[in-house]
Amino acid sequence: MILIGCKPKNRRTEQHDIFFGIGNELKDFVDPIKDFWPEADGKIHIDAYRIVHKIGEYEIKVTERGNGQAVDSEVKLFFVNLGGYKPNEFDEFHYKELIVASSLAKATEKAKRTVFWKHHSSAHIDDKYGLDVDDIYEIEDLLLPRDKEQYSIQITPKTGLEEDTIANGYFKLSAL
Repeated sequence: MILIGCKPKNRRTEQHDIFFGIGNELKDFVDPIKDFWPEADGKIHIDAYRIVHKIGEYEIKVTERGNGQAVDSEVKLFFVNLGGYKPNEFDEFHYKELIVASSLAKATEKAKRTVFWKHHSSAHIDDKYGLDVDDIYEIEDLLLPRDKEQYSIQITPKTGLEEDTIANGYFKLSAL
């Protein structure tokens, strides 16, 4: 999970998006990220990344398709982008998270129980203060076609796992 940023031509502020891919090193994603955001004209940087191994009480593994391991289809991995406003703040704040759930509806329900959500009391409507699920996707739908063909995501209940590390910083693609 990679937070990418750039300032496209004719824009006044930096913009961001999330990229999902399967690889061993950040440099494995340079060309796919450039292809993902062609309007950036290659002038993209990474603001944060997370190698995903644990979500809640689940272990997340990437397995090659056809390796004989059954993939648990009872739960799926979802990306949720919560967006909201605060009084007297000239911004729309976002909180991004990964959720394991059996359906899109269940993932939405779980997202609304997060700490970020609890700090906002009213529904998100663009002309009111509040918070809502701006975007929600099943992770496998966001993977590159080549990754979808070659790999699957295995989700297994497991306790005692270490939390994933989130690397924050400014990483130029050209320096990877």
